[in-house]
Amino acid sequence: MKARVTVTLKNGVLDPQGKAIESALGTLGFDGVGSVRQGKVFDIELDHEDRAKAQTDLTAMCEQLLANTVIENYTIEIQ
Repeated sequence: MKARVTVTLKNGVLDPQGKAIESALGTLGFDGVGSVRQGKVFDIELDHEDRAKAQTDLTAMCEQLLANTVIENYTIEIQ
């Protein structure tokens, strides 16, 4: 079973990397970019086939390691 976890900064959290990318895109001539918020994606393969267990395990992974839940949100997509 495969899953994708996407971690993004919560609204209101400063994103200096996103701002730097936004600025660089303007410098490269890409007009019309309003704002950029950066994040991270984890593609994870799990050995078991139990979808509920996968959801539980992935949530625990996010809460304990993959996301800083004070400043980041995460979404889990099981494929």
